[in-house]
Amino acid sequence: MVERTVVTGIDGSSSALRAARWAAGEARRRSARLHLLHCDVKSLVVVPDAPVVPPRQMFLDSVREEAEESLRLAGEQVREVAPDVVVETEFRMEAPSSGLVEQSRRAELVVLGSRGLGGFTGLLIGSVAIAVAAHAQCPVAVVRGEHEPDGTEPVVVGVSGSRHDVAALGCAFGFAAAREVPLRAVHAWHSLAGDEARLRHRVDDGWAVTRSDEERLLTEALAGWSEEHPDVVVQRFAPLDKPVRALLSHAAQAQLVVVGARGRGGFTGLVLGSTSQQLVQHSPCPVVIAR
Repeated sequence: MVERTVVTGIDGSSSALRAARWAAGEARRRSARLHLLHCDVKSLVVVPDAPVVPPRQMFLDSVREEAEESLRLAGEQVREVAPDVVVETEFRMEAPSSGLVEQSRRAELVVLGSRGLGGFTGLLIGSVAIAVAAHAQCPVAVVRGEHEPDGTEPVVVGVSGSRHDVAALGCAFGFAAAREVPLRAVHAWHSLAGDEARLRHRVDDGWAVTRSDEERLLTEALAGWSEEHPDVVVQRFAPLDKPVRALLSHAAQAQLVVVGARGRGGFTGLVLGSTSQQLVQHSPCPVVIAR
C-alpha cells in the first residue's frame, strides 16, 4: 500500500543534504511525511573478533554513530525548510540501492542527490541514483543543479509518444498544479542528425504532413489531462530536434523536468531509457523519472 511518504537517501554528502531540503519542500506540498534513510553497506563487512577487544562491535558502533550524525544534520536542514513536516529517520545495514528500492514500494516519491560519498572523480551521477532510478516502484527525483528557482519557473515534461507518457504526464501535471506554475510539454519528433539537416531545408508537403502528425501526437497525449487539471496552463512544443537536446534547452529555464522511464523506440530489456539517463547526467535542474 502506498503511503503519503517522501523518502530521501542520506549519506553525509552535500549532494544528499541538498536533496533532503528539496524533498522537505515536496513533502510539505503533499502533506506527507519525510523519511530520511541512511543505508551503509560497510556494516556488512566481516571483522573477526579478537580474544580481548571485540573489534567487530566497535566497528559497527562507529558505523552507526556516523550514520546517526548524518541523519541529525539532515534533520536540521529539513526543519529549516519545512518545520511542520513529520520527519522519520532510519538506519539500515544494507546496500543503499536495495534499501531505497524497497522503500519505493510504499512511498509516493524517492529523492536522491546526484552524487554521493565515495563516487569516482569524473562521474556526473552516482551509481546509487542510476540503480534506484532504474528499479524503483515509484517516481524518483534526482536533485541536480545549483540554481535555486524563484518558484515561477515552469515544470517541463517530455512526451515521447510511448505508453510511458501516462506516468510522466500524470506526475508532471501534479507537480505543476502543486507549484501553481505552467507546464511545458515537449515532444521532439526527430532524432536522426542526417534526416534533421535534410528536413530543415525542405518545405514540401511531405515535411508538413510529418510535422502535423507529430503535433497531433502531442495533442492526443495531452487529451484529458487539462480537464483533470484545469488550473494548469499548458504550453506545447513540438520541435524538430533530438529529445535530449530539446529537453535540456527547456530545462535551463525550468524548476524541474519530468520524463518517463522509457521512451519510444527503446531497446527491449532496458529499464531506463537513454534520454532519461542523459538528463540525470546533464540537466541543470532536478529530474523526475516517472515509473
